[in-house]
Amino acid sequence: MSEIIMSVEHLTKRFPVANGKFLTACDDITFNVRKGETIGIVGESGCGKTTLLKAIMNMQLPTSGRIIFRGEDITQLTGEAKRQNYRHIQMVFQDPTAAFDPKMHIKDIVCEPLLNFDLISAADVESKARELLEQVDLPPDFVNRYPHNMSGGQRQRVAIARALALEPEIIACDEATSALDVSVQDTIIKLLVRLQREKGITYIFICHDLALVSLFSHRIAVMYLGNMMEKLDGDKLKDARHPYTRALLKAVFSTDRERNQYIEILPGDIPSPLDMPSGCPFQNRCAQCQELCREQKPAFQEIDDNHFVACHYPHTF
Repeated sequence: MSEIIMSVEHLTKRFPVANGKFLTACDDITFNVRKGETIGIVGESGCGKTTLLKAIMNMQLPTSGRIIFRGEDITQLTGEAKRQNYRHIQMVFQDPTAAFDPKMHIKDIVCEPLLNFDLISAADVESKARELLEQVDLPPDFVNRYPHNMSGGQRQRVAIARALALEPEIIACDEATSALDVSVQDTIIKLLVRLQREKGITYIFICHDLALVSLFSHRIAVMYLGNMMEKLDGDKLKDARHPYTRALLKAVFSTDRERNQYIEILPGDIPSPLDMPSGCPFQNRCAQCQELCREQKPAFQEIDDNHFVACHYPHTF
């Protein structure tokens, strides 16, 4: 088993809102990240996965908890130490168009991180940019293009090239394929897998598509209303024990589905994060909900080797 390079420990993030209330975007999240693996974090919009990623990227300070990277709590870093930490953890955003300056050439976009850390000179920009574009299967002569002269898939490859520039240990991907056509998604995923194999990169991949995440993630974590509900190996997704994970699996469309096969719809509405029920956050949508579920929030417990579930009755499903 590969070494642990990052540990997220009891991370909680609350945002103050009106009338003295707080919105809990992440509630006591704990997991490890291993070198060279892909951990997929999946859940519906608003479940807290992007907030979690911003905390990992040190873009937002958690309300409580720690993020340990290579033995150091990065949430405590400030000034130059915080800036230097970005060399090791980079990010690919959902919308590369919004992430790029439209007035910059591609060569300047991908080499900007290197210039910021004085790792290359201005004279080396074009040659280094060509090298980085080749790594993501783009023609080297794209260096003098502007972002608007490229397709969505090409822009996302540029975003990956920029993230690779500093040779980070971890690349965080925030819905990095959701804005792309299905065929383009496939090429981007294959690119990420190849780069991981060649460079030993670790990915934290945020997505709402459980089917996509299951194709290439070594481990999968499922979030709901700021809570981590289940975490298991990617190749054991069929063994999911939390009713929410199982509901997500039933919602995945397949070309093998019979025309008359019933499509199960998850009942109920998501509770307001400003008025969370006591007990299990999934209780009002769970067909197997019992009195204990309404009274007591389940612990995130290990029920099998490397399989964790926040459910009082995981073995009844």
